[in-house]
Amino acid sequence: MTAPPTHGPDAPRLAVLGENVMDLLPHGEEPGVYRAVPGGGPANIAVAAARLGTPTAFMGRFGADGFGAAMRDRLAAEGIGLDRAVAAAEPSALALTSLGADGQARYDFWMDGAADWQWSDAELAAQPPESVRLLCVGSVAAFRSPGAEAVERLLARERDRGRLVLGFDPNVRPAVIGPPERARARHRRLAALSHLVKASDEDLRTLHPDHDEEGAARRLLADGASLVVVTAGAKGARAFTRRCDLAVPAPAVQVTDTIGAGDTFMGALLHTLSRLDVTPDAVADLGEPDLRTLLTTAGAAAAVTCTRHGARPPTEPELAPYLPH
Repeated sequence: MTAPPTHGPDAPRLAVLGENVMDLLPHGEEPGVYRAVPGGGPANIAVAAARLGTPTAFMGRFGADGFGAAMRDRLAAEGIGLDRAVAAAEPSALALTSLGADGQARYDFWMDGAADWQWSDAELAAQPPESVRLLCVGSVAAFRSPGAEAVERLLARERDRGRLVLGFDPNVRPAVIGPPERARARHRRLAALSHLVKASDEDLRTLHPDHDEEGAARRLLADGASLVVVTAGAKGARAFTRRCDLAVPAPAVQVTDTIGAGDTFMGALLHTLSRLDVTPDAVADLGEPDLRTLLTTAGAAAAVTCTRHGARPPTEPELAPYLPH
């Protein structure tokens, strides 16, 4: 694939680093029948931002199998730049998805030895393209060794450089991110290196069991984050900075399933930050109007995704009817 240009309207403004996962989703009414659908939190984030109009690049390691090829094709079809992606020798990660009566997704994973957690410093040595203004890291690839250590060093390097707005979405999967204390310590380090931290209320209960939602957010701000956004499903979302605390309700929709809703929320947050053209130092100073725009746009995008089967984020025209006028 031809590398995207480093200048011009189609040059990537956002880079997303993390895993692809092949989701095995229930298919039809017959039990035990599944269909394979490309997913993975960071890949879904990239798709969500790209569909809303932000030129996006994906930094991932694609498995050496048919699943890896399908996941690469999915991102390429969305116009996402893949010049920093790695063709890996290892297999793809798999997730078996089941749905509860309430539409909530539950997962079982096959991830040992998968390509996505094998990042090396050499693979991440090149700086993001000059056009990139935001870098998001996330989910399982930010926690699983040996690659997680290289991802953390990349984030530390970019925080020191000070050119990019850095985002972190833990999207916690407790069964696959290692011992709880180690995962909690890594989360705090990555959050301290990031300007934007987005987490669900469930993520925070797992990672900060000794704090309530606000206490956990304030802890992350004290550690070094500039903006912490906490999502709570149908209850909406809340943004915390050192100066502001703003809650916005979620749109009321008929939920089909929640697969990809949190990823869509993060993708829409990053898209909106890109539209606001916020610098790293300015994230901490975002006022109530901009925070409301961030939460309203992201919440509406996530709500649209909940009305559909699977991780299918909206395009900008599809999102427009759900936004206030």
